[in-house]
Amino acid sequence: MRLLPVVRTLLFAATPVAIYLALGHYEPRQVIPLLLVLAGLRLVTSGKGATATRGAQRWLLVGALLTLAALVAISNSETVLRLYPVLVNLAMLALFAHSLINPPTVIERIARLQRPDLPPAGVAYTRKVTQLWCGFFIVNGAIAAYTAVLASRETWAWYNGGVAYALMGLLFVGEWLYRRQHVGASR
Repeated sequence: MRLLPVVRTLLFAATPVAIYLALGHYEPRQVIPLLLVLAGLRLVTSGKGATATRGAQRWLLVGALLTLAALVAISNSETVLRLYPVLVNLAMLALFAHSLINPPTVIERIARLQRPDLPPAGVAYTRKVTQLWCGFFIVNGAIAAYTAVLASRETWAWYNGGVAYALMGLLFVGEWLYRRQHVGASR
């Protein structure tokens, strides 16, 4: 069961690479079943103990994916198919931004899993981290849009199937290190 988050992440990260490989042999509308299978596997591996945040995230991503699939089916456009990472970033931005308007924030909910008695300073900090992630999703989504519309298929796959995940990892680790040095020291 501990491997499920890893499997979900790998399925998520593999989607741009799978699209890239499939486009070498099939028309964009023929790639839709692959996209739906990967998304279905991701949903199946989500687990039953999903929080309300995960449930909302899941449905946002499903809605974005179904919208994309319909647009690709109608247009048979590779560019539209390559907008998949843009829709994922928009869905994540919507989820995180919604939590800023209707607290607790996504990051606060995650923090409370380890520390249910999160102090007010911790709540304020998690709000700032949620805002940081919103900024990340805006920038990453813009780069994904650029690569979908103006870059080669290879550049699109390279960025969206690798670089974007490396940047997410750097942000995650950087925030964790900052929190340990600065926020943890103030306790």
